[in-house]
Amino acid sequence: MWSLASLLLRSAAVSASLSAPVLQPPAPTPYQVMVAEHARLTDLPTIERAIASGDTVLQRLAARALGRTDDQRWAPMLDRLMGSPAASVRLEAVRAAAQLKTASMVMHERSFPFSKEAHPAVRAELYETLGRGGMASLQVEETLRAGLSDTSLVVRRGAARGFEVFLRRNARSGFRATPPTLAAIAGTVVSDRDSELRYALLLALNAVSHRDTVAIRAGLDDTDPDVRRVAVMLGRAWVTDTSAMVRWQALRSAGTCELALQHVRDRSEHVRLLAIDLLGTLRCAPAPLYALAQPSTPWRSRAHAVFALTYADSAKAQGAVRALSTSAPWQARAWAARAARRLNDSVTLGRLANDVEPNVRIDAITTRAEAVNALHADHAGLLLQAATILKRVGAGATRAELDAAVASFERISRTRPLRWRDPREVLLPFIIEADRAHMAYGGAWLTQWLRDGDPVIQRIALDAIPAFRSLQPAGAAMFVPPLQPPPFPTEAQLRALEGATAVVTVRGRGRMELALLPEVAPAAVHTFVRLAEGCAYSGKTWHRIVPNFVVQGGSPGADEYDPATPYFMRDEVGARNLRGTFGISTRGRDTGDGQLYINHVNNMRLDHDYTVFATTTRGLDVLDAIQEGDVIESVVIRRRGARSAR
Repeated sequence: MWSLASLLLRSAAVSASLSAPVLQPPAPTPYQVMVAEHARLTDLPTIERAIASGDTVLQRLAARALGRTDDQRWAPMLDRLMGSPAASVRLEAVRAAAQLKTASMVMHERSFPFSKEAHPAVRAELYETLGRGGMASLQVEETLRAGLSDTSLVVRRGAARGFEVFLRRNARSGFRATPPTLAAIAGTVVSDRDSELRYALLLALNAVSHRDTVAIRAGLDDTDPDVRRVAVMLGRAWVTDTSAMVRWQALRSAGTCELALQHVRDRSEHVRLLAIDLLGTLRCAPAPLYALAQPSTPWRSRAHAVFALTYADSAKAQGAVRALSTSAPWQARAWAARAARRLNDSVTLGRLANDVEPNVRIDAITTRAEAVNALHADHAGLLLQAATILKRVGAGATRAELDAAVASFERISRTRPLRWRDPREVLLPFIIEADRAHMAYGGAWLTQWLRDGDPVIQRIALDAIPAFRSLQPAGAAMFVPPLQPPPFPTEAQLRALEGATAVVTVRGRGRMELALLPEVAPAAVHTFVRLAEGCAYSGKTWHRIVPNFVVQGGSPGADEYDPATPYFMRDEVGARNLRGTFGISTRGRDTGDGQLYINHVNNMRLDHDYTVFATTTRGLDVLDAIQEGDVIESVVIRRRGARSAR
């Protein structure tokens, strides 16, 4: 990957060289190509000039820009770059094809024959791209099998990644790999001792539930705990292991009451909490849960134990649930609300539905009256839950419920139009459905949302317009404006990010040191740095913990829906989701809002879908220790040659 500093220095040099008169349109600067990428090719001439320039740096940037549109209409432009004499350009073009899922491009012998590509990194990317975009066919399987026999380890790894994504995606439609393919994958796991290759191939076997015992045994003997974890997941058998991630997976895959009881005192809190959960879901003898549900138990273990009791001994769980519902940590009260739901404990739910913490109310509100009351909240997650309850009522809503929903929708549309898409996306269809019964607002009210700043809201309004015969849909559609992206950082701002690092301190856990990746995700790094230096993350929590997957946090509302930014960020996919990498969480294309996730493990399934902007260089033990409700004490940015800023 190219250096951001060299790109920007080169940008300045190119700008200076363009001062002389030229007959042809001048080549753009690297910075101009990055700006065009951010604009999603609304400035297509800049990309075309970059491709025609013959400059490898500009062509690589242009290829990346085409890939990040996620729009296959631009695939023919990549064809020109795939024939470049520069391997670096061909590599970036194939990566872009992978993003566009255009496997047909790399399979076309006249366009890009595998047999004629000499560079191992490009061949590896070709195999992965083929797997990512290839439909189930013998040709794809045969080509990927050939890749597993390549003399280059780099290429074999690419073919392994190709098989992983190919089998995972096609297995959803009932596809079964052929016996030669399964034999080749399992045989390579046994014969090739490379951990990265084994990891991808074991995941491929797991996708189609092919439990080759010899391959599983080879995986369990690997030195990499992530490989052993996947081998356990595939084999679904109990193993003992020094690594917490492997023990957690073994308990998840093959746990019994006896094993769960043995691990409620495990040195890893992730394993302990899973063991407590299993004591409930497996309907084990409840005596250990009685002890763990006592107020003297640390709140996380106690909360899990109380919830587990609703499975293991629902008759005796109610007292523990009501006691937990008065806990000081709001996360414990949220667990109590979820447990009360399982017990149909309306008394506890009714009390918690008025809790001061919105996230507790999310789990507690169940009635229409509680939902209407929640519409006054200043919390996106709670509003979404209220809207979801009311949407089930539909045309049966009362006029008072309709008026409350309209008032709430108008309020948040004025104050947080883009930031709170999720509740608005549910509220507006409810309003439309309910108003068909009451005819209180009609098409005149609906028409104004055709001018909304969010295209999702525009589309909901536009689709509903034909039901209101007094309006002209064709004319109304003319009001729909495009969604404007956030401003791209200036050249000076990008230069200031070169070599920057970050230190994330988690209260009571320790510090994680990060290397930022502005050359891969310049806008994401710029946003993260701006938020960090404005103390936007300080005091926020890690609200979502999924062991052996991700940790997520940084939301002002400690939930999935309350954003840290006033806009949706552009996706800047490209870097891999390796263990310890930081990414921007989203709920769809280009919907990043400043919330963070950290990869617990190597998450290949997230590649090409999520922006990775930093990697942990020190402090993976801190990552492994983070639990629900842990607090981000601070994020300190360290700029090269400047004083650190908090």
